[in-house]
Amino acid sequence: MKLLVLGSGGREHALVWKLAQSPQVTAMSVAPGNAGIAAERLVANGALVQNVAIGAEDVPALLAWAREHRPDFTVVGPDGALAAGVVDAFQAAGFKIWGPTRQAARFEASKAFSQDFMVRHGIPTARSGTFSDPVAAKRFCAELGGRCAVKADGLALGKGVLLATDLPAAERAVDEIMVDRAFGTAGAQVVVQELLEGMEISLHALCDGRTAKLFPTSQDHKRALDGDLGLNTGGMGTYSPAPFLDDAQLDDVGHRILGPWLAGCVADGIDFRGLLYPGVMLTASGPKVIEFNARFGDPETQVYLPRLENDLVDLLLASAEGRLDAVGLRWSSDACVCVVVASGGYPGHYEKGKRIHGLDDVAALPDVKVFHAGTTLKDGQVVTNGGRVLGVTAWAPTLAGARDKAYAAVDKLCFEGMHFRRDIAAKGLK
Repeated sequence: MKLLVLGSGGREHALVWKLAQSPQVTAMSVAPGNAGIAAERLVANGALVQNVAIGAEDVPALLAWAREHRPDFTVVGPDGALAAGVVDAFQAAGFKIWGPTRQAARFEASKAFSQDFMVRHGIPTARSGTFSDPVAAKRFCAELGGRCAVKADGLALGKGVLLATDLPAAERAVDEIMVDRAFGTAGAQVVVQELLEGMEISLHALCDGRTAKLFPTSQDHKRALDGDLGLNTGGMGTYSPAPFLDDAQLDDVGHRILGPWLAGCVADGIDFRGLLYPGVMLTASGPKVIEFNARFGDPETQVYLPRLENDLVDLLLASAEGRLDAVGLRWSSDACVCVVVASGGYPGHYEKGKRIHGLDDVAALPDVKVFHAGTTLKDGQVVTNGGRVLGVTAWAPTLAGARDKAYAAVDKLCFEGMHFRRDIAAKGLK
């Protein structure tokens, strides 16, 4: 089987690494890929994964490449490619592809659409309002006492959310998104949501339009600095499982959220085949959805896939073909921790092209995998090429053991300006 994978981040490296372990895969190309992806080899025949110099959102160029090279199956990683309609285009051209269509991807591409869907279909969520006028948005912020999350409606690389605990901060957030356009056109409209309190967890469910298979729990760390301080990022680290729900409680949360979500999709004519990723707050009044994402989480993918015991090709094909009801997900009992190593200044301005030292030393460690996120090759050396540079992932029988392995590996890495959080998984260990 010849695969094409779209994307270039840590999520995509994790997907490629897992897909390469399938004996079914005899060739794999990744558009555009990164330095770590280009070093992966297929278990079936030892062939290297090939990077293709086409952006994941360049649908016409991707389609032209597919017509020439005829991949048997395409796997879409990033949200931007889904919102650009790559799934629709490939399906119309007769190619088998995994991921939600542009219509189904609106759960992530438009927070306003998603919030309206949740309210109409009885999915527990926060009190909220959607606004295209900053004055009206500020008025609603005042109704919430200034304790709110102000969210750009469109895609903003996971960073389009500003949190406020008082009215002046909320008003500044509205101006930053709607007036200053800190997130570009994604901020033409905002969703203002009451600030939910509780423990936040990440849920993932593989879907085929009729069936949803829930993953174990994980917990992301969105803020840039230790202690959940600093700006929102695309994710500074994660771990799985998160010990805040037992199996019965996880099933209950899934029933409360996925049940009405699936029913709502059927009622609204949405055929969602892909990965639904709800961010959920465990509040005193029950679980509430903060927002939906329409793809694997990053960095959550980097702790889920080392624990997954299924052939990922089989799962994604079952999702794309509507056969998930006959598939069971199998998971290792190990805990897994991912620490994201970022460029200096991220999530603000940062420089690229910094040489990364220590990768070979980390590669020699057992039960550790470095997933590349923002890297490229320059003169034969791996250098930084993004805000989030590496996801250092480790697994062990206990959460403490996995965390210790991950940080021991991080300490072997070095590049100018490198920074990371030192408290990944701390909540799970309390």
